[in-house]
Amino acid sequence: MEKTIAQYQDVIAKCKNLFAQKNQDYGSAWRVLRLPSITDQIFIKAKRIRTLQETQAKVNEGIADELVGIVNYGIMALIQIRLKDHTDWQIPYDTLMGLYEEETAQNLHLLTHKNHDYAEAWRDMRVSSMTDIILMKLLRTKQIEDNAGQTVVSEGVDANYRDIINYAVFCLIQLGEISPETQK
Repeated sequence: MEKTIAQYQDVIAKCKNLFAQKNQDYGSAWRVLRLPSITDQIFIKAKRIRTLQETQAKVNEGIADELVGIVNYGIMALIQIRLKDHTDWQIPYDTLMGLYEEETAQNLHLLTHKNHDYAEAWRDMRVSSMTDIILMKLLRTKQIEDNAGQTVVSEGVDANYRDIINYAVFCLIQLGEISPETQK
């Protein structure tokens, strides 16, 4: 479990670095996005990963880049949920980075509990299977959003975003541990 925590923290540090750099370029313009729009952005990235797994790429961006995007858009979604009553679209850099760290810390907490209960089963899964799970969770999220956030027995969209982030992190960990030829 300690290895997983260290790997999680390493992946998140890389994702956060890119998030911070993009914030320097664009600020928090993404705050204008409603949750369904963020869900669709994540969906686009997950569909592209699946396409890359099944065909040859025509654009020189790989699976890992898309997974980093999924992590960061997932964090954006969680921040949007948290700030749903705040109308200011601009977030000061230090505040934003603090929110990013809080959300990733909550995700790490969830990951350690689920990872314990599932005995690190993800380590024996294929990246393609985890991609499918991410897509399934996105379709669930879209359905919940279409139902105005109402569920009968299921968790809400925030739980799905957290699982999506963690599966993307698991994929990034695995991609770092296997050769490029076997990433499909």
